[in-house]
Amino acid sequence: MKIVCSKNSLLKSVNISLKAVPSKTTMPILECILVDATTNQIKFTTNDMELGIETIVDGRIEEKGIIALDAKIFYEIIRRLPDNDVSIRTDENYTTFITCEKAKFSIPGKPGEDFAYLPVIDREESLTMSQYTLKEMIRQTIFSIALNENNKLMTGELFEIKNNCLRIVSLDGHRISIRKMPLKKDYSDRKIVVPGKTLNEISKILSGEVDDQVSIFFTKNHILFEFDQTMVISRLIDGEYFRIDQMLSSDYETKLTINKREFQDCIDRATLLVRENDKKPIVIQITDDKMELRINSSMGSMDEDIDIEKDGKDILIGFNPKFLIDALKVIDDETVTIYLVNPKAPCFIRNEEESYTYLILPVNINQNQGR
Repeated sequence: MKIVCSKNSLLKSVNISLKAVPSKTTMPILECILVDATTNQIKFTTNDMELGIETIVDGRIEEKGIIALDAKIFYEIIRRLPDNDVSIRTDENYTTFITCEKAKFSIPGKPGEDFAYLPVIDREESLTMSQYTLKEMIRQTIFSIALNENNKLMTGELFEIKNNCLRIVSLDGHRISIRKMPLKKDYSDRKIVVPGKTLNEISKILSGEVDDQVSIFFTKNHILFEFDQTMVISRLIDGEYFRIDQMLSSDYETKLTINKREFQDCIDRATLLVRENDKKPIVIQITDDKMELRINSSMGSMDEDIDIEKDGKDILIGFNPKFLIDALKVIDDETVTIYLVNPKAPCFIRNEEESYTYLILPVNINQNQGR
């Protein structure tokens, strides 16, 4: 095999491919990038058996062939080469010669036939949307997946198509994040759970441009994202997702509208007095047209008032400040509307169209904290 590519196109493709290389594995072949020049295109493929990536590399094929190369070493070599054309050549013993200007490397390769190829995905019906929209929907929900593996379903996000609307849901037992988007054409109803790891990696590769499209294909066991000469395939998480509709309510005793930036900045200031592992709640007292935020910790105390528009009853309630900040950070609106029922019921932050909904459970506060 012999191919010639610019350093930039190689580096871009290797960077994308690395996202499906496992950090630890008992199968050394999975630590490789498959360089496939057996057709008229140069393809890089990586596969950790849960997530697989195939991307087309700009360049020319001088001699067809295929080789599997250690991904980390290959990346480090390409990264340090001069900004010029790079020649990659293999011999019959799978030794690979990488040359750029006066720099020459030789590294051992493995037969391409040993590589774990990606599953073939049936492309019957695709959901097409802008890369910007998908990237935003992931950004606005991914923070509330569970990080530990105790409940596998909580480490993923629900993708649900119903009544020609896409809904993405994440939850971790303390909060729920929901984004909804109407679809422009008719799609079959479906429900799948996509691993959070896959969505994190996808959002890093997506361009985020409104005019760039991404096509999504679903099968019983896999999801495929196709965009910008790149294909990302992921296994799905098995199981029935939580019935979140039973947890959502439009009832409220108190409704308040508040400037988002002011509210977020105030909570941010309060968290200066909370150590990372300290579970001190922020206490919120709502009376008339005023919200008072208080926090007491071993490092000190803080008290601040914010003007609000209120409809309904006064209330005293406590929250984990991180959960409030996480939700506020991803809302782009200037003002937010918050719905409360009582000090033990979840609060809802949502807009009128319900294109986003954030449910946050309160924490118990004692009367001393309430003063």
